[in-house]
Amino acid sequence: MNGLILAGLGLSGTDGMTVKALNALRECDAIFAEFYTSSLMGTDVRDLEKVIGKSIKILQRAEVEESDIIIESAGKCVTGFITAGDAMAATTHVDLLIQAAEDGIPVKVLHGVSIFSACPSSLGLQPYKFGRTVTLPFIESDYQPRSPYDHLVSNKRDGLHSMVLLDIRADEMRYMSAHQAIEWLLEGERKWEGGLITDETVICVASRVGSDSEKVFAGYPSDLLKMDLGEPLHTVVIPGKLHFMESYALVHLAGAPSSLIEKED
Repeated sequence: MNGLILAGLGLSGTDGMTVKALNALRECDAIFAEFYTSSLMGTDVRDLEKVIGKSIKILQRAEVEESDIIIESAGKCVTGFITAGDAMAATTHVDLLIQAAEDGIPVKVLHGVSIFSACPSSLGLQPYKFGRTVTLPFIESDYQPRSPYDHLVSNKRDGLHSMVLLDIRADEMRYMSAHQAIEWLLEGERKWEGGLITDETVICVASRVGSDSEKVFAGYPSDLLKMDLGEPLHTVVIPGKLHFMESYALVHLAGAPSSLIEKED
């Protein structure tokens, strides 16, 4: 018997996956994992192996995207491929579905809780009012790409909220913090002057969403830079045009300035 099972583990811990995903993984003959697109907070591979009852081989990006190791295994036996969050949130994983379909390999996708839904919920923002999601890369050798900034400006002009994902270099144990992301945005504003960020722009930070240490914050850039925002993983949100309920949520749930309610009133 063969097949490919793509399972999302959720955002935190060994108990973040669905019961359906856990039961399916326990029936796999081989399990591969990647944690370069996102990290599973509060646990490690050894903990997962104990809960699932199977050994897990961690793959690097090149092994997932440039080799056939997963598809070759799925052609021979029931093979699980696990990631943090939702298994299909990373677009590169669609290629695995296509390859399996081309080779006639049965596929089952078992979805997990994703930052794309959990972050808006934690902040009290309406998910359907979000525009294009962007990822901020670490600035390397003083090079800062402009495209993330331009996409954020476009969302703002359309009145849409922006979810900003932060760079992960799992092989280097580097996880961009919200402080670094805010500095990135401020530097982008100084360079390109698109009107994305001002001193009175409210920015939201969601820290370790889905974990027991989850915290949310909302405030002006200068204030957030002085605050302890907790350990990564962080997600940043730049609100667009707020519904009055969203304004109240940011004030009461995330500590946004009370003037945000007055502006909406």
